[in-house]
Amino acid sequence: MSRAVIEVAYARPEQQLIIELPDALDMTVQQAIEASGILQQFPEIDLAVNKVGIFGKTAPLDAVLAAGDRVEIYRPLVADPKEARRRRAKAAAAARVP
Repeated sequence: MSRAVIEVAYARPEQQLIIELPDALDMTVQQAIEASGILQQFPEIDLAVNKVGIFGKTAPLDAVLAAGDRVEIYRPLVADPKEARRRRAKAAAAARVP
């Protein structure tokens, strides 16, 4: 039987945590998150709301993990990226006008 190490990662602006799960062969994303204990450490995580992924690509909670995978739990966006860019462009344009 081979050992399969899976990582579960979550980050706040001020703190990040990566938890290794040894012998996690054939676990799903949800099973790995639950087994890591990260839901108890970060009660704001809601798997019905937060998106999850494997190495930066979104994945469903029932995706089966392979050895070496890193499960990432994503926080909701604070601001719409398009709107933030529009505001920065408008401010830069206003700064250039004499």
